[in-house]
Amino acid sequence: MLTPVIALVSWTLVVWTWMYLLRIPAMQAAGLDPDEARHPGSLNVLPSSARQVADNYNHLHEQPTIFYALAFYCYLAGTGDAINTNLAWAYVGLRVAHSLVQNTINRVMIRFSLFALSSLALMAIAVRCLLAL
Repeated sequence: MLTPVIALVSWTLVVWTWMYLLRIPAMQAAGLDPDEARHPGSLNVLPSSARQVADNYNHLHEQPTIFYALAFYCYLAGTGDAINTNLAWAYVGLRVAHSLVQNTINRVMIRFSLFALSSLALMAIAVRCLLAL
C-alpha cells in the first residue's frame, strides 16, 4: 500500500524538475529578475507552457494529500488489501495522466475527467476503510 505513495512522491519531483526546466528559461526570456517575482501574479507574464506545469505542480500538493493520508491509514489499520492497493495504483496512474494532459495539450475536459476518476478511486478507498471499522 505504501509503494504507490513513493511513486506519486517521485512523480511530483519529476514535475518539479519539469517546471523549473521550463520556468527558468521563460523568466530569462521575459527579462524577469527573480527578486522581482516574489509577489503573486508576477509570473503571469510567462508563456502558458511554463505556467501550466507550475499549476500542475501545485495541484500535486492539493488532493494528493488526501491520498497520502488514506494510504498511511490503510497501512496502519491493516486495510491495505489488494483492492485498496489497486485503487491506490489507479489513483497514481490517473494523476500521472492528469499531469501529462495538463502539462502538454491542457484540455480542460480531459483533465476534469481524469480528476473525477481519480477522486472516485479515493472515495472508494475511504468507503472501504470506513466499512472495515
